[in-house]
Amino acid sequence: MPLSPMSSGNKNSLQRNPFQDVSEVSLTFSDNRLASLVFGHYDQNLAHLEQRLDIKANANGNHVILRGASEAINKARSVLESLYDRARHMTAITLGDVDGAVHEIEAQGSLFPSTRKKEPDDQAANTSGFEQIVTRKRGAIRARNAAQSAYIQALRDNELVFSEGPAGTGKTWLAVGFAVSLLEQGLVERLILSRPAVEAGERLGFLPGDMREKIDPYLRPIYDALYDFMEARHVERGLQAGVIEVAPLAFMRGRTLSNAVVLLDEAQNTTSMQMKMFLTRLGEGSRMIINGDPTQIDLPAGQKSGLIEASRILDGVEGIGHVTFSDQDVVRHDLVRKIVSAYDKDGKEQQSRLENTERYLERSRTRDRT
Repeated sequence: MPLSPMSSGNKNSLQRNPFQDVSEVSLTFSDNRLASLVFGHYDQNLAHLEQRLDIKANANGNHVILRGASEAINKARSVLESLYDRARHMTAITLGDVDGAVHEIEAQGSLFPSTRKKEPDDQAANTSGFEQIVTRKRGAIRARNAAQSAYIQALRDNELVFSEGPAGTGKTWLAVGFAVSLLEQGLVERLILSRPAVEAGERLGFLPGDMREKIDPYLRPIYDALYDFMEARHVERGLQAGVIEVAPLAFMRGRTLSNAVVLLDEAQNTTSMQMKMFLTRLGEGSRMIINGDPTQIDLPAGQKSGLIEASRILDGVEGIGHVTFSDQDVVRHDLVRKIVSAYDKDGKEQQSRLENTERYLERSRTRDRT
């Protein structure tokens, strides 16, 4: 077991009720600093784990006692052991990391095993569950759920990847992290970032400045992710040297993008013509990542989304990966997941009412004809 500097005691005979076995497990971590990272500021990570797994966790220094149903306690113990192992290479462990560890423990041995052959010298290899990416600034970043793990796997296995899903699922963040890891390994020479310049329902009017200053507001989420994975001075140096390029979608025509990672974000706002133009820019030695949320299309009414059309046309084409996230895969904030779920439910109900109305009208027209 990777956590040799830890001792534990198991008291399975704590008590028993008519409904379930109740267990108590005590864990002691040898490194106080790492234990503090695992437990979180004011034990917030333990409190979150209590809520997720319906257990009780009482910490004292580097010692924690877990009480609850046997199955939940075993999960909690595995989660804390996994987080303690990760803490050696991290400066903080967030609530999202706790959620990711819980998802990983639950997914191990289920429908999402890692099928990629792991080489001993492969620093992206992960023998304990979900896939991960590695950058110099952040170290190893592990997927927080099975969908993210499948996404990272698809990025490794395919030269072109479509990812669709709601906001907050980590599509853009992981794509930028993967692109940065390829750049740092010397597998590509450039990062090319693009996004349709489409306002989200309001008119911004004329934007002053040069091309980069005009397009920057639209690409801010990508910049935020870049600064997460790279030091600020490296980002600025890369922009100045052309290693990192901000390219408006409208200026892509006629180019061949070779030896680069090309990321198109908010692709649901591309037209059919724009998407075909963008896809045919792929050059030798390049990777292309296309992200979007089909439920947040800001195109004029009646105009088809290039993302939806391309996903349908290219489904099943060898060398092209498709990953779909759901509202259950939201990792940004639990409230965001609930908001997305509520909107999704309302959309399905409206669609159902519309279909019922159409069926009723069709039956009425049939009766009138007869």
